[in-house]
Amino acid sequence: MLHSHRLELFSCRASEDFARRVIEELNLIRNSDEPIQKLGALTVAQFSDGEFQPQFEDSVRGASVYIVQSTIAPADNLMELLLAVDAAKRASADSVVAVIPYFGWARQDRKDRPRVAIGAKLVANLLRAAGADRVITCELHAEQIQGFFDIPVDHVYSMKVFLPIIQGLGLENLSVAAPDMGGAKKANNYARALGVPTIICHKTRAKANVVSNITAIGEVEGRDIVIIDDMIDTAGTLCKAADVLIEMGAHSVRACATHGVLSGGAVERIHDSKLEAVYISDTIPHPELASDEKIQIVSLAPLFASIIHKVYNYEAISPVFERW
Repeated sequence: MLHSHRLELFSCRASEDFARRVIEELNLIRNSDEPIQKLGALTVAQFSDGEFQPQFEDSVRGASVYIVQSTIAPADNLMELLLAVDAAKRASADSVVAVIPYFGWARQDRKDRPRVAIGAKLVANLLRAAGADRVITCELHAEQIQGFFDIPVDHVYSMKVFLPIIQGLGLENLSVAAPDMGGAKKANNYARALGVPTIICHKTRAKANVVSNITAIGEVEGRDIVIIDDMIDTAGTLCKAADVLIEMGAHSVRACATHGVLSGGAVERIHDSKLEAVYISDTIPHPELASDEKIQIVSLAPLFASIIHKVYNYEAISPVFERW
């Protein structure tokens, strides 16, 4: 070991299953002279007025503390993470790393309308104010959010996990599609790695979460298309894009999205859509989909375990960030 600080990994309530999988993976890759890692005990006292208070049941004095929590809705999940970070610092942890598989408020990355907040910047400020020394997160909706932080940010890409899945489908006429212009760079990265053409969908919105029109640019007829996106929220864009691609002559349409927010009837829309399969990760828990045939969940726990192991042991992490 290159340092004397022990690793302690905890989870807030929204990501307990994910954290347990990370612990299992950490124990698989640990060195033989390292102790078996266990998930630390973090309890949350709940008061009748809705207030809550996290407490570490194990000592964290002098430790490198990693706290896992996706900041999905409700806002309580973010507040719980902030309180846990604060508690660790006040308990004399040597360093505190916020491990945020899904970074909420990432869509509020700029002032695109008058008199609106930049939520992603506010969350970055709150994490730093709470005492976080580092952030590990995955597939930010806008990559420039890394620059909102004054502390190191390790931005994990899920491409290493989804690429083998796409390759395993054995599609002879494969094309990769972006659901909108904003996802063109991500789709192009996949297309380059797979050596296949790219299709770009252009959408216009009537209002937030409501798509009015989609058109596709590229060769669609006869192609087996995989749509690549960072998240699926209401699935309106995804399902409408699949419909348009099928109408244009696509042989089949599937999708890979890192974060399955799946709000507002998204699951029903996907089941009723022309999508053959949708692959999402476990950054947001969906135990109800464990046996779903159309929406399949892929674990990013091995990827996060690898990054945590490398960060803790001061190893180079650039290979994990390579996107192709």
